[in-house]
Formats: sequence, C-alpha cells, structure tokens
Amino acid sequence: MKKVSELPIIDRLYLGILLVIFGGIVLHAPLTVGLGSLWPHYDLIMKAWKEILMGVALVILGIIIWREKRSDILKEPLMIGLMIYAGLHLVSLIMFRNGLQAILAGLMIDLRYVLFFTLVYLAVRLFPQFRRSFVRVGIIGALIVVGFAILQVFILPADVLKYLGYNVHTIAPYLTVDQNHQYIRINSTLRGPNPLGAYAVIVLASLGAWLIGKKPKMARHQIVVIIALLIGGIVALLASYSRSALIAAVVAGVVILGATVLPKFSRRAWIITAVVVFAIAGGLVAASKTSVVSNVLLHENPTGGSAVNSNEGHLSSLQDGLLLLVKQPLGSGLGSTGSASLTTNAPLIIENQYLFVAHEVGWLGLVLFLMIFIGVMNRLWQLRANWLALGVFASGLGLAIIGLFLPVWVDDTVSIVWWGLAAFIIGGGEYERHAID
Repeated sequence: MKKVSELPIIDRLYLGILLVIFGGIVLHAPLTVGLGSLWPHYDLIMKAWKEILMGVALVILGIIIWREKRSDILKEPLMIGLMIYAGLHLVSLIMFRNGLQAILAGLMIDLRYVLFFTLVYLAVRLFPQFRRSFVRVGIIGALIVVGFAILQVFILPADVLKYLGYNVHTIAPYLTVDQNHQYIRINSTLRGPNPLGAYAVIVLASLGAWLIGKKPKMARHQIVVIIALLIGGIVALLASYSRSALIAAVVAGVVILGATVLPKFSRRAWIITAVVVFAIAGGLVAASKTSVVSNVLLHENPTGGSAVNSNEGHLSSLQDGLLLLVKQPLGSGLGSTGSASLTTNAPLIIENQYLFVAHEVGWLGLVLFLMIFIGVMNRLWQLRANWLALGVFASGLGLAIIGLFLPVWVDDTVSIVWWGLAAFIIGGGEYERHAID
C-alpha cells in the first residue's frame, strides 16, 4: 500500500481538503468572526469556506472514482440512502420559496455533515492509509478546544473573545445561566456553550473508550496528551453549564461501561454499583435546594434576572414544533427554521433536532434522517470491539439525546466532527474491528 505522500497529486489534494476541514472546523467560529469583522462584505463567503471546500472535494472525488472505475461503492445501501435524503432537499427547493439567502443557508446547514460523511467514508474506502492522519488531526483539534477552555476558565477574562469581534451581532463572547453572572458559560473556540458541551461529550466518550478498552503502555508524551484531554474535556463540559451535555455524558459513560466492564461484573459488584447509584441519586435530591443545583441543573433561581427561564423557553419551542409537525406533513422548505430563517419574514427557532428536520423537509425527510442515523449507529455498534467505534457510538447516543432539547447537528463543528469520525470508522470496514495503532 502506497503512503499518502506517494499518491498522485489529485488524490493528495482530495485527502488534504478533508484534513483541512476536519482540523479547521474547531477554529471556524473565531476565524470567521475575526475575519468577518475586518472584511464584513465577505462575511458570508468566509462562513461558507468549508462548504466551498467540500464542493471542490466532491468534484475531485468524481474524477477519482471515474479514473479508478469504482462506481460500485456508490451503489451501497448507505450511499443510496444519503443520496435519496439529499435529493429530497433538492425537491424541496422546487416546492417552497423562502428566499435565496435562507434557502442557501438552509441547504448548507441541513446537508454539510451528510456531504462530509460521504466524502470521508469514500476517502477511507479508497485510501485506507489516510486513517492515521485523520486521527492525528482530530486529536490536535481536541487539544485546541479543551486547551482554550481551560484558559478561559482559569486565566483569561470572561469577555476575552470580544477582541476578536464577538458581540451581540455576531456571537456573544460568553453566556450566563438565566442571566445569573455567577455562572459564566464559556464558548472555547466553538459557537456557544451548548456546542462546547456536546463536543466535550465526543472527546470524553472517545477517551473513556480508549482508556477502558485498549489498556496500552504509553510513552510520556502520550500520557501528557491523555491527561490534557481528560482534564480539558471535563472542564469544558462543566464550564459549558449545558444540562443536555451532562445527561449525554452520563449516558455515553453508561454505554461504554455496559459494553466493556459491566458484563464482567460479579453479583457483589452489581450490588455495590446499585448502592452507589442510589446514594448519588439521594445526594442530588438532598442538594436540590442548594444554589448550584437550583441554578445549574434546575434553572430555577427566581433572582436570576431572566424574564423567561430556559425551561419555559424549551417547553414553548417544543410545543410550537409539535403543532407545526402535525399541520405540515411536507414541512416548510429549506431555510424555514433556525438561523437561516432569520433572513426571512417569518423567523422560527425550534429547539429540537428531529422537529427541525421535519419542519424543513417534512415527515418523509425525518424518516429518512432517522433511518440513516440508526443505520450509522448500527454499523458503529457492530464494530464496538474497536475503541473509537465504541466511543463514537456512545457519544452519538448522547448527542441523539441532546437533539431532543437542541438542534445538535445544526452546529457545524459538532456535526462535522461526529459524522466525520463515524464515516472514518465505518469506511474502514472489518479493519476497524481492531484498535487503531
């Protein structure tokens, strides 16, 4: 097998573009905000850098498949499902008119992670030697995110990002829990605290699966990286004050333990575990009136300063989304909800990933999306002997739960990182049943 450096230039260009997207996506927010503040007329183009690169990569991929006569890989059920899902969005362009800017934004938001999944999946199928570089770039990206999170919490001022152009018109440099400034919610290099919490779940789940499953002899520099990722991931998760991410992290942890440690438990170990779980639950109930629990977990501080707390906002959004789901079986078209809809005369925010999809492309679109996601998760579960497959599966289940409260795949960093990792694993096929070197 040739090394990546020995491949033809067009192949290296294709793989290089994917690495640039996968690595650069963790810096997407600060780069686009900072450069957009300097050159505001090119703001939209800057924000679409990754989609533009994906378009270029798609053209190159077509050339490679034609050259190698590998059109057979496009006939796989997963690829066909993805193409049908994308085709449904194109049909929606004909059926609905929500304004050119909203449609383009909606198209990118809905399909960018689907396209990136396809590009990475086919890259691994065609160039298995690409795998090592992909993992390294992912680790470097994670170190950047959690490293900056640590700096924000312990060293830098809360509003440090304002010097890059963060403000109420771009991205807030930080948020608070229901306007309570005792609880500062950091962004790190992502677009907000909730995406940061979701990203931390991916990092911690992958790291947990690696530590439990691989049990390697590590060099000193590897130990330093592991400790940095572990501490940084925990700090990022907690400092995001994202309740949905906390739930996702717990779920991911239980899944990893359930797949590795729990099957080996003795009866005594099960009894001890049950006692510990009940003790923790009892402690949370007893602490329900404390400041931290009432503010961070329950969001029920009457002096928080917010006229409508986040609990009421989530409930109202859920009710609106369910009503629209029933009334509009065909959806309302691309750009009809989320940030894309802010450019239209009828802006609408739906804080639920599944209702978000249904509102954009209707009931059929939601069914197709769920089939694709479940199919991907099933493939990951089949490969769970691989530590990364187990970690991505566990985090995927956690992110699916976050999707009940937030449109988790709308965030470009979270969606591209998770779907990129999933494609990377599944694309490796049987080889992924063994731990990555």
